[in-house]
Amino acid sequence: GNAADTLLADYNDIESVKKLVYANKNNVAAIIIEPIAGNMGVVKADESFLVELRNLCNEENIVLIFDEVMTGFRVAAGGAQEILGIKPDLTTFGKIIGGGLPVGAFGGKKEIMQMVAPAGPVYQAGTLSGNPLAMAAGYAALSYIKEHPEIYVQLEKSSMYLENGFKENLKAIGKNYAMNRVGSMMCMFFTEEPVNDFKSAVKSDTTLYGKYFHEMLKRGIYLAPAQFEALFVSTAHTKEDLDKTIEAHREALKVIG
Repeated sequence: GNAADTLLADYNDIESVKKLVYANKNNVAAIIIEPIAGNMGVVKADESFLVELRNLCNEENIVLIFDEVMTGFRVAAGGAQEILGIKPDLTTFGKIIGGGLPVGAFGGKKEIMQMVAPAGPVYQAGTLSGNPLAMAAGYAALSYIKEHPEIYVQLEKSSMYLENGFKENLKAIGKNYAMNRVGSMMCMFFTEEPVNDFKSAVKSDTTLYGKYFHEMLKRGIYLAPAQFEALFVSTAHTKEDLDKTIEAHREALKVIG
């Protein structure tokens, strides 16, 4: 049922969104988007695309939902919407609010949230809703983030260091693979064309990525096993960790050619 009621538009293509909305006039309830995609590799929504998307939703009385399961508290304390400057009507979060334990949450405008029970008629519940262990871990994690805003400066510094190291390695072997990074989210695509949507992402050489993955694994670096996933830098990663990763990257690129 959910699939039957879902329309698919192209990322960063406002005309494809408008076409679907106008073809289904007054029948589109919500538009859901990752403001920074993380499952076709890392792809940031263009500012102009998001501005027009927000305007379209306002004009057509459509609920704009940001999926911030990956970006929430990762790219900034206020998530992607903080750095992109676009406010959705609803936002979804994943296990970050449980300090890594299994839990999820959504929140947004008062008039929407008042529709949820017990304030309103829409019933919502889950097996792990309000789980004490997850809530305690989440409170600890989010409290630390609130009390130490400087961690985002550290994350940006570490992430940029890793990105620049990768770029230097690519330059040394004469390659110009697309490198997308937003804060501590990063992805190297095995294509030399810019990647700004799914169509350009799938031009990546996935066979070559597979070889790269195994060469990195041999050197003690466990990356996501698929080209279309993101690399995340953590505050736990030391300069030594990053240097080891950059060196492994250099060696792996030489091996796969």
